[in-house]
Amino acid sequence: KMRAHKLLSSQQQRTLLRLKPQRSENKRRSRASNERCYASSNKKKLKVVVFSTSDYEREILEKQLNSHFHVTFLKPRLTIETVDLAHGYDAMCCFVNDDLSTDVIERLSEKCGVKMIALRCAGFDKVDVESCKKFGVLVYRVPMYDPLSIAEHAMALILALNRKLMISHSRVKSGNFTLDGLVGFSMRGKTLGVVGTGKIGRGLANICANGFGMSVLGYDLKQKREFVGQYCDDVETVLKNSDIISLHLPLNEHTKHFIAEKEIDSMKRGAMLINTSRGGLLNIKDVICGLRLGKLGSLGIDVYESEEKIFFKDFSNLTVEEKMLYWDDTMAQLSSLPQVLVTPHQAFLTHEALTEIAECTKQNILEFAEELDDAENDDASREDVSNTTRVC
Repeated sequence: KMRAHKLLSSQQQRTLLRLKPQRSENKRRSRASNERCYASSNKKKLKVVVFSTSDYEREILEKQLNSHFHVTFLKPRLTIETVDLAHGYDAMCCFVNDDLSTDVIERLSEKCGVKMIALRCAGFDKVDVESCKKFGVLVYRVPMYDPLSIAEHAMALILALNRKLMISHSRVKSGNFTLDGLVGFSMRGKTLGVVGTGKIGRGLANICANGFGMSVLGYDLKQKREFVGQYCDDVETVLKNSDIISLHLPLNEHTKHFIAEKEIDSMKRGAMLINTSRGGLLNIKDVICGLRLGKLGSLGIDVYESEEKIFFKDFSNLTVEEKMLYWDDTMAQLSSLPQVLVTPHQAFLTHEALTEIAECTKQNILEFAEELDDAENDDASREDVSNTTRVC
């Protein structure tokens, strides 16, 4: 039987990295007041360096951050080679594929003087949490931003794969208007399996059940009343009874390679697999083998286990030989399979989500500034929020 402990409960996740809570209206008003006070005060503004800045987000980040902090935007990804660019800054803001390993954390703290890391993402699997605790670096994240945008992208992957839209589009561009090989299936009456029923998983379940007339099965250690489908007692039941399987899990030691040869063998032959969560959930070599053997019918992924080497970069002007210097053999195989659709970690990429990310990042840095001020003034009267918002 599938091991139930592969999933972490919500409480266990909070133990690893305590989440930013949903604040009441009073707390939101208090935050707004603190923001105005900070902006109008004569205190020295914090210096913040932003790594992995992309053109699509810079204007939104500038609008949120520049009036409160001295901000420097950098295009390079944070690595051991670029970490010294953070020297002299109080806080550092980084993205999902930046390197926050032990060596980088130590250098950030001991050589650069950075005291706080603001993640512009929900996932923290690239963060060495123990090293952050050891060197006294505070870590904040954006636990949630427009989750339905990711559910909608997962639905887009499903529809594109089912109706062979990539193949059709490519054919039409070359002047081929034939229909052979483009047959899909009706979504009505098919079964969606949702593994991980947080807001994104529940959002996709709602779209499929209410919008397409599908049956929905789900598995999660903590069942939610809002889930529109039927919960199963184990993952195997979901896998063997679903036409489409969508993963919505965090990546940790329990969920790494959650889908491998054994799980693929238990699926319906020809099932579709969707992953918009974390690349490491898939043993991608086993998945490719399943695709080649016809055990899996199609694969749609917005994440990739080694995506930091490839995603958010432009290789279009390189030759095949030059591309392979950067790509790995696995991505080359995925790109060659017609039943595979890869998107470059763009499921979150909506204007609404970018605005929420920037707003939450600003609030996280303001909270850090308030705590610094309290520490300097030895002020113990302010409400202690460290046990719900910080790693250490």
